[in-house]
Amino acid sequence: MTFKELNLHEDVLQGLDAMGFEKPTPIQEQSIPIVLDNKDIIGIAQTGTGKTAAFLLPILHKISKQETEPGAINTLIISPTRELAVQIDQQLQGLGYFTGATSIPIYGGGDGDDFSQQKRALTEGADIIVGTPGKLMSHLNLGYAKIDRLQHLILDEADRMLDMGFYDDIMKIISHLPKERQTLLFSATMPPNIRKMAKEILVDPEEISIAISKPAEKVVQAAFMAYDTQKVDLVKYLLRFNDVPSLIIFASTKIKVKEVTKSLQAEGLNAKQISSDLEQTEREAILNEFKSKKLPILVATDVISRGIDIDNIDMVINYDVPNDAEDYVHRIGRTARASAEGEAITFVNEDDQHRFLKIEQLIEKEVRKVPLPTSIGEGPEYNPRRSRGRGNHRGRGKRNFKKRR
Repeated sequence: MTFKELNLHEDVLQGLDAMGFEKPTPIQEQSIPIVLDNKDIIGIAQTGTGKTAAFLLPILHKISKQETEPGAINTLIISPTRELAVQIDQQLQGLGYFTGATSIPIYGGGDGDDFSQQKRALTEGADIIVGTPGKLMSHLNLGYAKIDRLQHLILDEADRMLDMGFYDDIMKIISHLPKERQTLLFSATMPPNIRKMAKEILVDPEEISIAISKPAEKVVQAAFMAYDTQKVDLVKYLLRFNDVPSLIIFASTKIKVKEVTKSLQAEGLNAKQISSDLEQTEREAILNEFKSKKLPILVATDVISRGIDIDNIDMVINYDVPNDAEDYVHRIGRTARASAEGEAITFVNEDDQHRFLKIEQLIEKEVRKVPLPTSIGEGPEYNPRRSRGRGNHRGRGKRNFKKRR
């Protein structure tokens, strides 16, 4: 099937053609006709499946076919992070270039000019608003946002928003919206709290499920059993013997991100960190540097595992095993996109082995365990079903590390 067969407006098709898109992905092929039929949707799809265009294209089609109502906001898109809001708005600008649709991203961290632009859009009207829950609530609490004539509400990465504690904010935002509207909910997973929300805010929704919790087939997955004291040396070893122009290293906490980045920089490696501690302008500058291949190594928390759209990432390293097995899929989903190949390597210490076993059960695949290089020393024994206390055998790894140094 082609996009033209989906009967999209000529202005939308022109934007697709300019961006080089010819055939819809499965989530797009299934979602677009339902949205055009004005039905609510629950769309379950992991990162990299094209779900952003799945809701943007039919909305742009509708906007192209009708006259813009002065002072009204047609569509509100709520996303969990600033990075994702910016990404959606950028994709919106490309796909909607020939439609003339107006849009603005609304998120925190900007200056007075940003706030004034956001306020003007919320008071004077814009076709599409893309915002984060917290910042949208800030504007709504000030009483000037005109969203009483809204026609479409879209919740993107709904499970992530609930994980981040935005349930109350989302429900408060929805309480300001007209009940007669079309609501689209997209999520990578469908836990009970998402089901509960869907029942409260959607009306007779159609449900679409695409490739839940399965990494891309061309991702080469491997795992090293390593003590925490061995991990930085292991990163350096992997980079020494592999040509990796583009690498993301995911760490579990902001503190760990800083530690890893400093350790890599001390070894002369061109690495930068990105986390929620940075100002928005700093985060955008680092992401742009990484996207343009000027920065080869990006160290990050899960704040960007679902919130960036970067092609041709050669390798993802899970410096720590993620707490949630679903996050593993999203992390390694940064590589092997658009049918390309990529590598995903996970460092598993003695305390994370049971969590890694849960990941293997989720993806229904045993990840290959690779022995540590002799120069790094012996790692922990892999025995995920045996309960082990925190700190067991850490001294042995530390001694190996010091001896080798």
